[in-house]
Amino acid sequence: METSTDIKRLKVELGKRSYPISIGSGQSAMLIELKERFHQEDRKIAALVDEGLAISSPDFLNEILSDVPTLKIPSGERSKSIELLNKSWNFLASERIDRTGVLFVFGGGVTGDLGGFLAASYLRGIEFIQVPSTLLAMVDSSVGGKTGINLEAGKNLVGAFHQPNQVIIDLNILNTLPKREFSAGMAEIIKYGMLCNRSLYLELVESSKVLSPENPELSGIIYQCCTEKARIVRDDERESSNQGGRALLNLGHTFGHAIEAVAGYGKYLHGEAVAIGLVCAFRLSQKLKLCDDESEDQLIGLLKKYHLPFELKTPLSVESLRNAMMNDKKVQKGNLRFIVMQKIGKALVRDSVDLELVTEVLESVGAH
Repeated sequence: METSTDIKRLKVELGKRSYPISIGSGQSAMLIELKERFHQEDRKIAALVDEGLAISSPDFLNEILSDVPTLKIPSGERSKSIELLNKSWNFLASERIDRTGVLFVFGGGVTGDLGGFLAASYLRGIEFIQVPSTLLAMVDSSVGGKTGINLEAGKNLVGAFHQPNQVIIDLNILNTLPKREFSAGMAEIIKYGMLCNRSLYLELVESSKVLSPENPELSGIIYQCCTEKARIVRDDERESSNQGGRALLNLGHTFGHAIEAVAGYGKYLHGEAVAIGLVCAFRLSQKLKLCDDESEDQLIGLLKKYHLPFELKTPLSVESLRNAMMNDKKVQKGNLRFIVMQKIGKALVRDSVDLELVTEVLESVGAH
């Protein structure tokens, strides 16, 4: 069994719903210890596992889950569906998981969102342990308790706020992550720099190194992102602030979610669509006379550095993209909210944006 070393820890402070996050390599022992504790307490356990992770890291999973009922779900955004949710409900029921039961969720953002909503909705809520397996999930989607599935009308339109019992980030899993998936996670790290951590952004821009799973600096950067998100979630757990709050985490996502929906789920990885969305958010900010002193070339260069797209692969309809935006869950009273930047490192919400400006921005990345 691999032992954990140099574990970084932080806590999401939410009163009675507070929970720890641990970041480091070789955390199998911690997961096995948790499992054995639940068994000693006579609490039933089940696991939801991404099929891709099961193929890439069988030894890691077998060490932990050899005696745990496990449901594997296909990789990809299409798994965030009513059909897979229904299958997962029936799986828990067939295993006679009761209200004291615990669900272990191993996978990226898709598995985490589906598994979290499964835990939130089954028997009106059971505990779950989040074990993110992609860089994107480690720095973003595994933290904060947003869970959900997609509808044909749009992404994440059905869901619930349901905080995990804890989040365990094992960096060793990243060694088996496809390069494209790692790059997609970098889009979320770049997002954190743009919206609230200028020094992180400049560090990424100026560094001659390209981050990789083997880079010892990666652990600290994941810790920075989780710390930023924990702070934002603590202050605005349910995204109800009129001053921005948790909504700021959606920088680039209004555009990105529309691109995913119109292109068809799977055409772009979530982080790839967000990368294009960050370019759109930057250009919209400048059209609103914000972010004037910042360099678009710097942003494009950073995206290129991590092999992320900064324009559409193939043209998409402006009308279709705008319609998809109007189905976005951030629409309030018929008005679409955009997250823009005052400058790199400081984001804000704009409720009333001229849709002609939005059209110009979409056209600038290849929509027609």
